[in-house]
Amino acid sequence: MNTPPLLHTRRLVFWSAYLALLVVAPLAVHKGYWLSLLCQIGINTIFALSFNMLLGQTGLLSFGHAVYYGLGAFVTMHALRAANASSVHFPITLLPLVGGVAGLLFGVAFGYVTTKRAGTTFAMISLGIGEMVAASSLMFPAFFGGEGGVSSNRVVGKGLFGINYGPQIQMYYLIAGWAFLSILAMYALTQTPLGRMANAVRDNPERAEFVGYNPRRVRFLMMMLAGFFAGIAGGLTALNYEIVTAESLSPYTSGLVIMMAFVGGVGAFFGPILGAALITVLQIVVAGATEAWPFYFGIIFLLVVLYAPGGIAGILLEQMKLWRSGELRRLWPSYLLAAVPAVILAGAVVFLVEMSYALVNSSKTGSSEVRVFGLGLDAGRALTWIGGAAAFAVEVALLRAAARKISGDRYARPLPQGRS
Repeated sequence: MNTPPLLHTRRLVFWSAYLALLVVAPLAVHKGYWLSLLCQIGINTIFALSFNMLLGQTGLLSFGHAVYYGLGAFVTMHALRAANASSVHFPITLLPLVGGVAGLLFGVAFGYVTTKRAGTTFAMISLGIGEMVAASSLMFPAFFGGEGGVSSNRVVGKGLFGINYGPQIQMYYLIAGWAFLSILAMYALTQTPLGRMANAVRDNPERAEFVGYNPRRVRFLMMMLAGFFAGIAGGLTALNYEIVTAESLSPYTSGLVIMMAFVGGVGAFFGPILGAALITVLQIVVAGATEAWPFYFGIIFLLVVLYAPGGIAGILLEQMKLWRSGELRRLWPSYLLAAVPAVILAGAVVFLVEMSYALVNSSKTGSSEVRVFGLGLDAGRALTWIGGAAAFAVEVALLRAAARKISGDRYARPLPQGRS
């Protein structure tokens, strides 16, 4: 089936706009902190999309996807060390490809075992392989560097045209270039027969096998390609931070990429991109502001799974449908009505969490005082707890009332004239 010319034009405009955004993004920031944040977002975008090749496109929930990311990073770091020792001459620009090839090869080795089964069996095998590789990182210090990891210098020689990737801005454009090419390649894969068959295997493997395709072979190929792109993300991480530790192989890293994909939305291609950007910002900003940040991550993940299983992308796509049908103009006053109690409720949750954290750790710190939103509060006073609990209860009631009103407004249809 031929693609309409208008759709080709829209895709060309979209990809051109995305490329332009990547080019001008560092011009809007003037501090190294924000430039480093953009670099991490680019790396996590590739990582999250590679995971979604398994979950969103093939229906394979992997609990050990950090294996390919971490091993790709370690292999890239050893290649960088060899380049610094002048034993191997390899362009630094193409070094992430070494990580990608490593991820591909490990995807072949581990994928041969994991893709024999799907569903829960695949998830448990991937978890076992992830734990095995994570434990091996401390058992083989010659390769993994032990607890200190492996480090090197990404500046090798004078570089071509003065580009040696010493300045962070040069590193950003390297990451942005690889991110754009990787995202474009992964999107192109969804339009190929393999991508279509991966969707068929996800939805109905028995029917896919009935029409002549081997579901296990499709899963195996997708695992290999997912490992390749995860390895590229790992290679970029090695170059960006100039050190790789066992944390890149840990279950925490595997859990983080699952959260990125789910929060962004596994049902849409651009969902993991949004999830990677949001979770990376929260990970860096929130983690720097409070020690209770894992709790907030858990709340966000729980809310998405319970109330927005389609993630951010699902919410945006639903609003686009409402906008095209003309219903969004009728609903926006109700949305504004719900936004006020939602923001206050989020503030009440943060208030109670920070108070709880300060009270529990008061024996260690010697004080129950805590600052929330710039206000100094005493977690040991009952009146403070009563006020926070009351605000929480009131805002929950108001938000539920607003949700009922939105639901009623959405499904209310005016009766045709002449009927009562």
